[in-house]
Amino acid sequence: MTDDAGTSGPCTPLDEVRAWVRDARRIAVLTGAGISAESGVPTFRDAQTGYWAQFNPMEMASETGFRAQPARVWDWYAHRRGLLAGVQPNAGHRALAAFAQHGRGRGRLTLITQNVDGLHQRAGSPDVLCLHGDLTADRWLDRPRACCDLAHVAPGHPPRCPTCGNLVRPGVVWFGEALPLPVLAAAQQAAQSCELMLVVGTAGTVYPAAGLAHQARHAGARVVVVNTAASELDGIAHAVLRGPAARLLPLLLDGPPMVGAP
Repeated sequence: MTDDAGTSGPCTPLDEVRAWVRDARRIAVLTGAGISAESGVPTFRDAQTGYWAQFNPMEMASETGFRAQPARVWDWYAHRRGLLAGVQPNAGHRALAAFAQHGRGRGRLTLITQNVDGLHQRAGSPDVLCLHGDLTADRWLDRPRACCDLAHVAPGHPPRCPTCGNLVRPGVVWFGEALPLPVLAAAQQAAQSCELMLVVGTAGTVYPAAGLAHQARHAGARVVVVNTAASELDGIAHAVLRGPAARLLPLLLDGPPMVGAP
C-alpha cells in the first residue's frame, strides 16, 4: 500500500492511515535521519567534509579515538554543533510536537528517535526517547566523582573537571557503545504495547532501532513507513507513504477532519 501524498479518490492510503491514527489508543513513532535532513541537518557522513574529510569517522566517533586525540574529536563535535546553529525544526517535527502536546495524541504518543540533533525537543515534543544520545548535551568521559560538576568545568578542548581532570565528552552514543539501557527499555515497551507505529525517515538498517518496528509488528501493531525512498522496513509495513515527513506528518496528525470522523 503506497501513497505519494498526491493520490486522490474516495479512500486513499493516506486517509486509511489517518483513520488508524484516530483510532489507535497507543502510538509509537520512530524517526531517523530523513526527517532532520528535511531541515538541512547534515548527516554523520556529510559532516566529514573540508578539513575534517582527512580523518577516519570511525575514530572520530569512538571512545578510543577520543582518548587518543581528545582535542581533535572535541573540535569536530563543536563543528557539528555549529552546523546545527542555523537549522530549525520543520513541519514534521512541529506536527509531532503539536499532536503530543495539544492534539488528539496527548497521552497516546511515544516519540523515539535515532537522531542526536535535538530538533524534536526544540519543536516542543515532550519526553523524547533519544536512542543515540543528544549532540547538544555533554557528559563525563569517566565515571564522575563527587567533584565532577558539568556546571563548573575548566575550559579547554575538551573541558575538564578542575579537581580530578575528568574530561567532558559529547552526550552521544559512540561506535562500540551500548545504547542507554533505560531509554532502550522504554522504547521496546512502547513498541510492544502500541497499536500503531509510524516509522519516519529511516532506512531501517541500524539495529537495535530498526528492530523496534519488527517488535511492534510481532506484537500485533499496524506499522506505517513514511519515507522519501524505499527502506528495509517496507516489507513488514501495513502501509508505505512515500514522501517527505514535513508534508505527510501534518496531514496524518493535524489534517482536515475526515468524513464521519467524530
